[in-house]
Amino acid sequence: MTKITESDIEKFAIELLEKYGYQYIYGPDIAPDSETPERPSFDRVILLDRIERAVGRINPNVPPEAREDAIKQILRLNSPELIAGNEAFHRMLTEGINVTYQMDGGERGDLIWLVDFDDPEKNEFLVVNQFTVIESANKRPDIVLFINGLPMVVIELKNPEDENATVRSAFDQIRTYKQAIPSLFTFNEIIVVSDGLEAKAGSISAEFSRFIAWKSSDGIK
Repeated sequence: MTKITESDIEKFAIELLEKYGYQYIYGPDIAPDSETPERPSFDRVILLDRIERAVGRINPNVPPEAREDAIKQILRLNSPELIAGNEAFHRMLTEGINVTYQMDGGERGDLIWLVDFDDPEKNEFLVVNQFTVIESANKRPDIVLFINGLPMVVIELKNPEDENATVRSAFDQIRTYKQAIPSLFTFNEIIVVSDGLEAKAGSISAEFSRFIAWKSSDGIK
């Protein structure tokens, strides 16, 4: 009988996400030291060109300078308190980003949206594995899901055939990541931990007891 490895689970997860419309990118292929970098340094976790294109696509009627201001507001999210920074981003994501600009001789206020919640087809979904981030330490989460260039989901996987590699140990690994590479979690909406047999999801502030199985939309399947 062929043994299941952690890389097998990672590959299965990526293939599953691709079936749901995610584009797959191998993390090292867009790393700062690659031939096709999408980040200026390993401590930058946003794929800037992608969020800039998305903001332009979703907010075509807002002047370019206002869209640039919204992007700058995202980049300035560097609160020393991870939860505070995460809450600030969540408000931007769900309520829009306030901007002002000059029009017809006066100042006008508007909202910039980072995600098109009405038309999902206008958004870009990426599944990236082996995404290296270097801050106080060098860490490489198994899978990161990006929406419009923003890292909103982190997935940590463990091998089900290793009795020491459990869903709990995946959660403990995430806790280490939050301390070592907090910038990745500023933009996080969901954390997923799995050993290939069991999977649980939660927020960055949730303890392990608050991580729960993902529920179906109809409550049955």
